[in-house]
Amino acid sequence: MIEHRPFASLSGAQRDWLRAKHHFAFDGDTGWGDLVIWNDDEIAPGGGFPPHPHANMEIVTYVRRGAISHRDNLGNSGRTVAGDVQVMSCGTGIRHAEFNLEAEATQIFQIWIRPTHDGGAPAWGTRPFPKHDRAGRLVVLASGYGGDAEALPLRAAARVLGATLKQGQAVDYEVAAQRYLYLVPAAGRVLVNGVAIDAGDGAAIRDIQHLTITAVSDSEVVLVDAPEARPAVSSNPA
Repeated sequence: MIEHRPFASLSGAQRDWLRAKHHFAFDGDTGWGDLVIWNDDEIAPGGGFPPHPHANMEIVTYVRRGAISHRDNLGNSGRTVAGDVQVMSCGTGIRHAEFNLEAEATQIFQIWIRPTHDGGAPAWGTRPFPKHDRAGRLVVLASGYGGDAEALPLRAAARVLGATLKQGQAVDYEVAAQRYLYLVPAAGRVLVNGVAIDAGDGAAIRDIQHLTITAVSDSEVVLVDAPEARPAVSSNPA
């Protein structure tokens, strides 16, 4: 099954500094398997999310354009630029802020995945993932599996992958049983097993053993491979 979710059909929110589209209801209790939130956010220069708390959630930020600057009550701070990724494991609780300190608008995917277990010490990390390293292939950006040594660690039985594809290029992905996949092109247009998915659209995928992702135009795609849903946990969404 591949369910196409056009960008124009998504619910959203708007503030003076934020334009957001929500692939899932922004309540932490719905979603696609253990993938509970996927937001497409555009943050105006100088705008951002002031300090606020979260617990028991894995929050992955994929920067599409510009940069996002992070700080938290653990003393972590950093700047993640376009194409790169940050992961915040909220654990027993963390208070953080995310701001666009750039001169241009910043665009991000904000992806929330339920952890395998609640609790644990909170943590944050970021690392670069040059787009040329993802040319023509899917690269694991964040993972809860020890074999994905180059990926940012997740406390979930999930993977976040990215690829950049030239027009006509294709990549394949084998899907294990009982998995919930969600794909969004950050740019371009792709066919997912023949289903056309434009930039910003979502493709909710399950009960499929093999994916072929083909670029109709030069494209950048992000794919989450998550398990079946575990019981919801409190995450204090802001």
